Amino acid sequence: MKDVTATSKAKNYSHVGIAMQEDDKWFVVEAIPKIGISKTPITEFLNRNKNKQDKSQTTVARLDSMYQPYISKAINYGIERIGTPYDAVFLWDDTSYYCSELVYKMFSSQNLSKEDLPFLTHPMTFNDKSGKPMASWVKYYEVRNQPIPEGIEGTNPNLMASSSKITFVHDYEKE
Repeated sequence: MKDVTATSKAKNYSHVGIAMQEDDKWFVVEAIPKIGISKTPITEFLNRNKNKQDKSQTTVARLDSMYQPYISKAINYGIERIGTPYDAVFLWDDTSYYCSELVYKMFSSQNLSKEDLPFLTHPMTFNDKSGKPMASWVKYYEVRNQPIPEGIEGTNPNLMASSSKITFVHDYEKE
């Protein structure tokens, strides 16, 4: 997926979620394949994707302070949808969610104009540099008996990571 979601600012992100604290414990509200939307304990989240040195390949970004009033409602939006299926075909609907769709909608569900949202959307592409669908995506969608949603509005972790409205504050790989 990274081949079609990379941006000039962020090239290596394949997943996104929102951290939250509850009773002195940390969780991540996320949409994950085969599970759907869940509230995952932070240790489980960090241990899911490790490098060869056994370090989590997770980075933490903080939204600009202007978004503080929106975070609790955003988290509630995600929590209210726990158990909702994962959107394996990346369609922009509300019956299932892929990871970045969930995070985007956690904020777009509030009274923010499109210009004031912390993240952008854009037409998705599943094509290679020559403009043809990548073979891996052709197979992916054939197995699911779905057309490739080329050009459909959406978002992805790399697009979110390139937002000017976030600041990266920690990289677990550098611990």
